[in-house]
Amino acid sequence: MERMESMEPISALYTTDYPEIHPEESCRSAGSQLGSPSALSYNEDLMHKTILVGDSGVGKTSLLVQFDQGKFIPGSFSATVGIGFTNKEVTVDNVKVKLQIWDTAGQERFRSVTHAYYRDAQALLLLYDITSKTSFDNIRAWLTEIHEYAQRDIVIMLLGNKADMAGERAIKRDEGENLAREYCVPFMETSAKTGVNVELAFISVAKELKRRAVRRPDELTFQIHQYVEAEEQKSSCCSYF
Repeated sequence: MERMESMEPISALYTTDYPEIHPEESCRSAGSQLGSPSALSYNEDLMHKTILVGDSGVGKTSLLVQFDQGKFIPGSFSATVGIGFTNKEVTVDNVKVKLQIWDTAGQERFRSVTHAYYRDAQALLLLYDITSKTSFDNIRAWLTEIHEYAQRDIVIMLLGNKADMAGERAIKRDEGENLAREYCVPFMETSAKTGVNVELAFISVAKELKRRAVRRPDELTFQIHQYVEAEEQKSSCCSYF
């Protein structure tokens, strides 16, 4: 992949403790109940800013290319430089949901640039590489940064990427599940190479963003957990998980 300059559309460039975020007890309570349907209609002109974060090399750009173009381009991506984005429209519950998806650099020297994009983001996909213990160990640090710089009600999903490389796995699936449960965020393993769960990850986030845009003030949040679990149970393509 060509070098991605800051603020350029991606589509043009393809050829510590953290108890404040939804404590586990409140997560269980929310998960056991569903809010009442809202009478409000969804505004299809809304654009939802969604960002991908995680260590360098975990596959953020490949994941986005797989979702946007439905393909994997082996060996073509160098490390992302700065920030790039692409716009993607998906259909959720028979309405169009627009996502503006930002791909961020994972290297430490670009971290201050990434911080600036947390502020008005509505959703965040946090990735680690299942073959890299370091990328998994750094998830807590990423969550600490998210807590410091992002909106309190941001939708967060934890993704263990490169699930196709099961033979080189360094992080067991239940380790990812346990960490996600600790911070009360939905979790799944994905493969940017095979496409497994890639669309599901983004659709799940879009579904939650759409629901939040029309929910009533007294409606519970994070129904995304139930949706992700139900969809993964229906899937028969994840035999290596």
